[in-house]
Amino acid sequence: MATLMTPNVDFHSSWLEAAVEFDGVHRDGGGGEDWSLDDLRDPLHFERFVDELLVAALPESPRKPGYVTCTYLWIVEADVVLGSLAIRHELNDFLLNEGGHIGYSVRPSARRRGHAAQALNDALPMAHDLGISRVLVTCDEDNAGSRATIVKNGGVYEDSRKGKRRYWINNR
Repeated sequence: MATLMTPNVDFHSSWLEAAVEFDGVHRDGGGGEDWSLDDLRDPLHFERFVDELLVAALPESPRKPGYVTCTYLWIVEADVVLGSLAIRHELNDFLLNEGGHIGYSVRPSARRRGHAAQALNDALPMAHDLGISRVLVTCDEDNAGSRATIVKNGGVYEDSRKGKRRYWINNR
């Protein structure tokens, strides 16, 4: 069974394999938008990337404009990185309208096996511990799998904005 794990350099090769599967498509919940895949093949660059993900959870850490405090996690089964998940500690305008508190991605070869639903379920208590009692989760209008994942975890549809369906989960 897959679990949520703190990013760790020990998963370097598996993380790279997962990233290659995404073939340049945005990985929601993955972080590291400023890092190229070529750079991350280098172990020293990858170590800096992992450190960047870890410090993003600290409120005092500097961050780019428009970014909020965020806990990044990897979805891992055995030694295989299946995907990523981010818990955003607060909502700014973009996150309120499009991104939500929790974003996740599962690598293509591991989809349709319940990993996203389990990861979201496992992330909800963590979000609660961060003081998030109502969790906003969004998905693309045409992403039936993600819609099912959110509803399975108690998501209640509110509306759609800019091509994103918005669901709230009471997290008490």
